[in-house]
Amino acid sequence: MNRRSFLASSAAFAAATTLSFPAFAGSKKGRFRGDSNHVTKGSVTVKDGKITLESSFWFDGAPDPRVALGKGGKFLAGTDFAKLKKNSGKQTYSIPSSLKSKDFDTVVIWCRKFSVPLGHAKIS
Repeated sequence: MNRRSFLASSAAFAAATTLSFPAFAGSKKGRFRGDSNHVTKGSVTVKDGKITLESSFWFDGAPDPRVALGKGGKFLAGTDFAKLKKNSGKQTYSIPSSLKSKDFDTVVIWCRKFSVPLGHAKIS
């Protein structure tokens, strides 16, 4: 392999690996507030393509709670990607690679059955 083809293949490799980092690189944190007359509280961390509801997380319950994303404190349609594992305590969810960090600044606990937010946390 000559120097020119080596440099070209190295540049292509660098571009490919740079574009494949998780959608949510870096670390962001927030605190939940309840919505729709529900009590939702505790901390959330978004880091390395994962959402972690911290041990302080708690909410009062709903029939079909989901983890979702939003903007400006509001749920965005099509971002509800995981069933909430439990109503309290630490739990982690992988963010689908199709969701890009620049599009969202809020983690939402969403009730799919009634199409209402149960709580949200603005992250920064």
